[in-house]
Amino acid sequence: MRNLPNILKAKLESRIQNNALRQLPTGTNLIDFASNDYLGFSKSEQIFNQTHQYLLDHAFVQNGATGSRLLSGNHNLYTITENFISTFHQAESALIFNSGYDANVGFFSSVPQKGDLILYDELCHASIRDGIQLSYAKAYKFNHNDFEDLERKIINFNGNSNNNSNQIASTIYIVTESVFSMDGDTPNLEELVHLSEKHSCYLVLDEAHALGVFGDKGQGLVQEFGIQDKVFARIMTFGKGLGCHGAAILGSQELKQYLVNFARSFIYTTGLSPHSVATILISYQYLEKENTDIKLLRENIIHFNQQKNLLGLKPIFVRSKSSIQSVIIPGNEKVKYIAKQLQEKGFDVKAILSPTVPEGQERLRFCLHAFNTKDEISEVLQLLSNLLF
Repeated sequence: MRNLPNILKAKLESRIQNNALRQLPTGTNLIDFASNDYLGFSKSEQIFNQTHQYLLDHAFVQNGATGSRLLSGNHNLYTITENFISTFHQAESALIFNSGYDANVGFFSSVPQKGDLILYDELCHASIRDGIQLSYAKAYKFNHNDFEDLERKIINFNGNSNNNSNQIASTIYIVTESVFSMDGDTPNLEELVHLSEKHSCYLVLDEAHALGVFGDKGQGLVQEFGIQDKVFARIMTFGKGLGCHGAAILGSQELKQYLVNFARSFIYTTGLSPHSVATILISYQYLEKENTDIKLLRENIIHFNQQKNLLGLKPIFVRSKSSIQSVIIPGNEKVKYIAKQLQEKGFDVKAILSPTVPEGQERLRFCLHAFNTKDEISEVLQLLSNLLF
């Protein structure tokens, strides 16, 4: 087996020197404050058994999709599940992708065209950025949740100031997340809708970390605010709140037709297996009829915020009312040390290092779940306080 080229060895060595080398973790029996399994659906025996029974009842006895959806892989479960998802989310259509990464790369690489403009929040997920890099449109970031900065950029590039006419973008896409994956904070979506309508922009929202957390049935923040008809496209990811795999892009029937024809991450890949799609369907059906886990999660979010306030930890946490709670602890070495101390006490809390986040913004990222107990939350925060103060 040939060794790595020297330039790649140097990049790995740089990561080691900066205490930032990523390594695959092993499974643990620690108390989970690290996974995205917000509602505990990934461990639900009820969902597991119902999925298996659904496949048997409907004679879906095959292990794989057998090909891309445009060839042989578009089994009937796709239509059933996409129809359920679109109804649940009050959208004209839903198109399932193999993952949230595939959905974002497929959308942003194919929808914005040469001459268009993409304005995206500076903290948008890597999958959004990767898709944008594959686009022929121009793209610029705006300051995090700063809509004054966003509007200045819209006006500048819309030709409403002193720009030349050849700088006018034919279509402007505003891109952000309803819940940010590293900070857990949310933008003012109603203000963002107003801004997009004022300047005739197309609003695209990634709801990966809102599904299962916000809305009376976990539909997400867009539907909690009733702005689903004001949004051009929503990306819903199933690996978080639904505890399974895959994603869907919600939008008009025309958008779905366009993506089927031009989104390369959809076209040139084998479809999900019937079992994977059935798990998505059963998980959505569970959201539709049962909100006990959503209520438990929200109670835990409230308890976590109350406890961090009581312990004087509020100033070092990013403000968040979501299931993601991040405490800023600058320096890779320091934040890794504190994470290790918590893990040795039985709590699975992960350190988020630079370059995943900007240098100086390293943090511990607590993910809250419906299955965490209030005692567990109180204990882990008390331990954190003891380590920091």
